[in-house]
Amino acid sequence: MTEIEFWQLVTRSHADQSQETLAEALKQKLEPLSNEELAAFDKLFSQQMRRCYLWSVWGAAYIVTGCDSEYAFAEFRCFLISLGQEWFEKVLLDPDCLGALVTWPEKDGYAYPFIEDYDLIAGQIFEDRCGDELPFVPSGQATPQGKKFSHKKKQLKSTYPQLSQRFPF
Repeated sequence: MTEIEFWQLVTRSHADQSQETLAEALKQKLEPLSNEELAAFDKLFSQQMRRCYLWSVWGAAYIVTGCDSEYAFAEFRCFLISLGQEWFEKVLLDPDCLGALVTWPEKDGYAYPFIEDYDLIAGQIFEDRCGDELPFVPSGQATPQGKKFSHKKKQLKSTYPQLSQRFPF
């Protein structure tokens, strides 16, 4: 599995696609793959999850949604991956650029940039087929990389001006 193939599989078809339809679409794309291809896909997914396990990205998630748990941050990182390679790479360099994202998935009228268990779909398919689990590939370190973001409003506004304007707190 190449990175190009990986990004073709995970990228959402439209910006406001619900997490349910996105997850179902990925499942349908992954089911025809061989066990070796599923393992390669899962490894690439974990590598991308690890790449965005950054305090700066968590700060962006915090502004948008108040994200304050490891679990929610994992779901947010799945959302970032679903945006596709171009957005993903931009966010790694400057998480505040998410303020320019035109359309966000919503729930109850609020931005809902979370995809539950998106990172587990390949493993579930593999396990259903074989009865075994895919080899474990960690999707993060003990703590995110970089300097922890400040929860102080003034600092958040300074660090994330676009996001702070888009999602006032």
